[in-house]
Parts: sequence; structure tokens; C-alpha cells
Amino acid sequence: MTPLEELRHSASHILATALLRIFPDAKLDIGPPTDTGFYYDIDLDHKLTAEDLVKIEAEMKKVADENQPFIRKEVSREEAVEIIKSRGQERYKLGRLADIPEGEKISFYQNGEFMDLCAGTHVRYTAKLKAFKLLSIAGAYHRGDEKNKQLQRIYGTAFPTKEELAQYLERQEQAKARDHRKLGKELKLFHIDDDVGQGLILWTPAGATIRQELQTFIADELRKQGYSQVFTPHIGKLTLYKTSGHFPYYKESQFTAFPEPDAMAQLATEGCSCAELTTRLEGVSQQFADEINRRAGKDVIAKERIMDPTQLLDGFMLKPMNCPHHIKIFASQPHSYRDLPVRLAEFGTVYRWEQSGELNGMTRVRGFTQDDAHLFCTPEQVATEVLGCLSLVKTVLTTLGMSDYRVRVGLRDPDGKKFAGDPEKWDLAEAACREAAKTLGVPFTEEPGEAAFYGPKIDFVIKDVIGREWQLGTVQVDYVLPVRFDLSYIGADNQPHRPVMIHRAPFGSMERFCGVLIEHFAGDFPAWLAPEQVRLVPISEKQLDYGRDLLAQLKAAGARASLDEHNDKLGAKIRRAELEKIPYTLVLGAKEAEARSVSVRSRARGDEGVQPFAQYLERLKTEISTRALPAKKPA
Repeated sequence: MTPLEELRHSASHILATALLRIFPDAKLDIGPPTDTGFYYDIDLDHKLTAEDLVKIEAEMKKVADENQPFIRKEVSREEAVEIIKSRGQERYKLGRLADIPEGEKISFYQNGEFMDLCAGTHVRYTAKLKAFKLLSIAGAYHRGDEKNKQLQRIYGTAFPTKEELAQYLERQEQAKARDHRKLGKELKLFHIDDDVGQGLILWTPAGATIRQELQTFIADELRKQGYSQVFTPHIGKLTLYKTSGHFPYYKESQFTAFPEPDAMAQLATEGCSCAELTTRLEGVSQQFADEINRRAGKDVIAKERIMDPTQLLDGFMLKPMNCPHHIKIFASQPHSYRDLPVRLAEFGTVYRWEQSGELNGMTRVRGFTQDDAHLFCTPEQVATEVLGCLSLVKTVLTTLGMSDYRVRVGLRDPDGKKFAGDPEKWDLAEAACREAAKTLGVPFTEEPGEAAFYGPKIDFVIKDVIGREWQLGTVQVDYVLPVRFDLSYIGADNQPHRPVMIHRAPFGSMERFCGVLIEHFAGDFPAWLAPEQVRLVPISEKQLDYGRDLLAQLKAAGARASLDEHNDKLGAKIRRAELEKIPYTLVLGAKEAEARSVSVRSRARGDEGVQPFAQYLERLKTEISTRALPAKKPA
């Protein structure tokens, strides 16, 4: 652990110590450090409140002031069981003990009266904890599985100094104000409904406008770069994903495969168990295994998956990714080297089985639309095509004012066990990614083990306006899937050759990107992206006809505008437009109507004074067509 992780891990033990002093009947699960702090999951009949957090934090300060040493004790498995039982913590701790492999050391850490099953490490004394804060209470299913009991999770954070803690808490307050879930509800951008399912986004008209503008933006850029638009279904046959290698190796993050209805009915009459069903769905024939192994040049299909063909079940999956479908489109017709590169793009919706405890508004969902594209090229074209993909990502980020980012080059693990394909091809792909990353003019890091199973990748890690990092756009070089699907093109020598495949997504997913975008702009979208761009506000009923005339002109120009016809006072109308974060509010009085002008209020620049409407309209059209970011008013 890093020193900061040790500090936060120690804070979680101090939290547990304080908890048991106040609630002796509490049953503890786990309390690890996190990237931003720490938490502890507990089973407690009493429903914790904000007032309880104050009491617990006060008790934590007492524990810290007692300057208790953290003492490590190694024990046998039998001794561990006895310690856990003697403390009345067997409900969850025995299960955590069972997770420790046989032969691995088992240790406890003790501070004062508290002792916890823990591998460590910790600071030496509790008094080292001088800057910590309990933040919130949430529900969390035991082991992240919604089939298990829901526990109470207490979140907190800790820093080496009080100054660092204060800075973090200030950023957290900003984050609360920018929370896309809060703003999404206030601005009516999206909805999540239990009857539809958690992690499945319902885009409202306002949110759909933002999404459509982003899609149009990307589509325009794709046309400039010679991409072809494709559409693919939301499901695919299991064989497709067995060939790609995604199924069953990533089944923990995929929705359950399902047989055809007739087959399912037959299995029910046969009394087929769930375990047998799973085995038969995951299995492959000897012929299939031989063919895939032949293409790969080594054994990639485990022998235990090979079954009698009569026992195999076919079926379908909600597609977890678009690449196999795009591969089949490429393979549907012959290609010459003269045809390459072939660039196929799709806004394709995919589905992932995310654990309920990991779902978070739009940024972690179960159904999401990728601005996905797959390029098929010759080995000689890889470097140029990767650079083209990176330039597209840069264009996206620059247009949206997300200029603070770093680049991460994900490489294969040194042991290479999780990664498929020829090591020599991996070397070529990794070298191409490194060279491409160097051209971006921003810092980049190399991170072994972060590659996709089929190839290295370049990820863009964006820092938002309050300093949080988000992984968004990605570009991946793939020498593996063209082999698995036996793709080829005819080269200049009139012989078949294997293409290289490049995966790229500038946004990553529309849902996640929009969630980040909401928080980045705090709901104050630039005019081209805003669901409503202009609000016309007449001072009285006498200006309504003038307002309707201007509204018609705005709509004819393609602007998203509305006329506030409420009988409220002017201040209330302006306030409503401000709360709804409309980029421009145009106030219409008697003088404005007579002069065919408008009094312009900009959310970015404040009061801009009275302007001829025709002049304002031309400026607005330019601002929208160029997808300009609003220039802030000088301080």
C-alpha cells in the first residue's frame, strides 16, 4: 500500500472501533481504502442517520487521541475461526476468511480493544490520523450481489493534513452542486425507473436533444474522415461471441445467454438444471475448438469446454460489444488491398451486467450506446489510421472545452496469460500505440495489464473543472480478432493477407460521456448543445405578438427557442430562465418592439444590452454552426 492508502485503511479500522463502541451488536463485513477515502460495510438493525455519523466521528477522534498501536498477529486458520467467533463476528468474517487461499498467511490487526481480520498494512499509531471526515451512508449488497442482504456502508476520507482535507471537502461540495443525477432531474434530461430497470436510461426530450447534437457532431466528423455508417441488431448468436472469445470468458459482465424458446421449453420438460444449462451453453464442439485453435496457432479453447455436439445448446446474447457484428459486415464481401482501409461506424447500443452496487446515474449503466467504429486496414496503414483516430478524439475534446487530459497506453501483462494472440504482433501493436501517443503533445503513461485481451489501447483520461479524472475516449489495435474470424483481403501479390483491426470510440459511451458533460458544464451547456437555446421574455402582454414573430424567425433559423407567455412578473420569468440554465434570455419591452431589437441576457456574459434582433440572430446562428464555447465576460 501507498502511505495514503495505509492512512485510509487505518481510518477504516478506527471507524469500526468507534462503531462497536456505540453499536456493540453491529456485524462487520469489510472496510478497505479506496481512491478517494475508505468505507466500512456493516449489518445493523438500527438505520444510521446523519446524526449518528456525527457521534461516530466524535468517537473516532477519541480513538485517534488514545494513540493506540496497530499490532499485526499471524494465526492459523483454526485460531482465526476462534478469534472471529469469540468476538461475535462470524456472520461475515468467516466467509471472508474462507476467501483466503490455503497456504496463504492469515493475519489480524489489533488497535486497543478492536481486532480485525486484515492483511494490512497500517500506520503505526492511531494518533497519526489527524485529518479525517465521515461523508455519507449508503446501501451496499454483501459482496455486491443483489441476491444477498443489503448492508449499510459508511463512507469517509482521510488525508495527511487538515489543509488537504479542507481542499478535498471543498471539491466535494462543488461535485454535489454539479452532480449529473441532481442536474439531470432538475433540468429534466433523463429518468431512471425501477419498473424499467436500474442502470437503464430513459432519455427525456431535453436529454435526447443533447445526445442527438453530439451524434450529429460525431457523424459530421466521421464523414470528413471517410467512415461508412452501419446498423446492427441488439442480439447475436452465442457462436459469434464464442468465436470472438468474449463468451464465456467475460460472462461475469454479460447478461445471461438464453436458448431459443422452443429449446427452453424442451429443457424444462427434461428437468435440465441451471448448472447443466450453463455448461451446455458454454460448451463447444471438437470441430469448433480445432478450427479456432488452428487459426490462432495455439490452444485457446480449454479442453473442459469441448462436449458431444448432441449435448450442445445454441442460443443468443444481448450484445456486450459491437465488434463481432462489424467484423461480419466486413467479411460479407471480398476486399482488395485497394479497398482498405474500411471504416465502419455505428451508434450501437450494448449491454453489460454491472453489479447493482456499481451503478451510478449515467456514468455506470447496464445499457449504453457507443460511438463505435472499427477500421480494417493493412499492417502498413496501422500507424496512419491510429493517428487519424487520435485526431478525432482530440477534435471532440477540444470542441467541448475538455483540454485538460492525459493519455494512458495500456499494454499486456508481463506474464501474458490473459492476452490472446502472437507476441510478435503484440510487439508491433504496442510500438504503434507508443509512437502515436508521442504525437499528441500531452503526457502519457504506459500501464502493463491494462490492454484489452485482443490488443493494446490508448485511453484518454479527462480531468474535469474540479480536478476529477474520467476515462472516456479509447483507441485499440487488434491483431487477434481478424485471426479468430479468419478475415482476409487480397494483396498486391494476389494472395490473401490478414487485415489489422482498430477499435475506436471518441466518447466511449453516450451515457457516460453525457453524465460527465453535465458535470463538466454544471448544466450550463454551450448554445449549440443546450436543449433550449433562447427564451423570449415579454415584459407584458402587449409584447406577445412581437415575441411570437421573433419565435417564428428563431425556429425558421433552426434555433431551439420558446416564448414565456406566463402572467408572472418580469423578475420571475428571468429567474425561471436562469434556473433552467437557458443560454440566452431575450427581454422584450415596448422600446424593443418598436425598434425591432432585443435586450440580451447571456448566462456566460451577463447583461449584453440592447441589440437589433437581426444582428443577434446572425451572431447566434454563427455560434451554433461553429459549435463555439461561450466566451466568458472579462472580470
